[in-house]
Amino acid sequence: MTGTQGVRRVLAIDGGGLKGALPAALLAEIEERSGRRIVDQFDLIAGTSTGGIIALGLAMGLSAKEILAFYRTRGPSIFRQSAEPEGTLSARVRAGVSRLARAARSLFLSKYGSEGLREALSSVFAERLLGEAQTRLVIPAYDSMVGGPYVFKTAHHPRFKADHVRRVVDVALCTAAAPTYLPAHSFEGGASIVDGGVWANNPAGAAALEAAAILQWDMTSVRLLSLGCSQSYLAPKPNVGKIGAARGLWVTNLLMEGQACFSMATAKLLLGHPHTNPHLIRIDPQVPPGFASLDDARKIDELARLGVAAARQHLPEIERCFLIGKREPFVPKYETRRRAA
Repeated sequence: MTGTQGVRRVLAIDGGGLKGALPAALLAEIEERSGRRIVDQFDLIAGTSTGGIIALGLAMGLSAKEILAFYRTRGPSIFRQSAEPEGTLSARVRAGVSRLARAARSLFLSKYGSEGLREALSSVFAERLLGEAQTRLVIPAYDSMVGGPYVFKTAHHPRFKADHVRRVVDVALCTAAAPTYLPAHSFEGGASIVDGGVWANNPAGAAALEAAAILQWDMTSVRLLSLGCSQSYLAPKPNVGKIGAARGLWVTNLLMEGQACFSMATAKLLLGHPHTNPHLIRIDPQVPPGFASLDDARKIDELARLGVAAARQHLPEIERCFLIGKREPFVPKYETRRRAA
């Protein structure tokens, strides 16, 4: 039993690149208004790609405000661009040329190298290990060599003996290695690992399955908060006259939307439909089509404002369902010793 009469709380955060500023700002606003750390309120946090970076940050003891600052200060350099609006003609031309060069590179290689992200992550996490997490974690990735999910987990089950000694930086580089944007990441014991968004961009379903099948919690007492990075209306299938890039983007968005629907359907099946279970909450603000791409640093502040607005709108139900006292302390099955520097 927990300190809240058996209630277990789960947080799931979607992937979305720099659009992660939205859920980061939402969580920062909740921490600011409630005076409570998010990590103290959730028994399990799942995050994919940018959501995985947020989950790792929270579990390592960072405040959501610090994580949001990471997006603002480090986001532009990770994707080699400026967060400033393209005000002058020369600035717009330079930015346009840079975007074209990245698009051309992506035809043969990843759009960006991983050096910027690695340096940014190392500045925050240094040599810390996954086993130092203050709560249970589920971080989806994908093994492109053998073909199949590769899920990083804390030692919250006797079977999970390997991941707790992985460097947090390696875990983050794996889950965030979005195909065409960033190269696959390899580490000792794992080769060519890519973004978990390949199969679980919305990790709510994976988190619910972990709670039910692995942790074997009483699902009538599980509460799940699912955070997206913004969604936009998906137009009908473009006609044949559309250029290949437009059709490709539409197909990508379609696949992501279908995947997210399946993930939420899984969570609903295990927890009960939101109409009958008010403890399954999905927050994913609507934006116009094409509002922001996952590597558009110019939209970080706007996305953060959307996150703050969403937090204010949903704070009463979040307080009622999730901010109900500290969770039971997490005691991993295996002890983690930090590696020598």
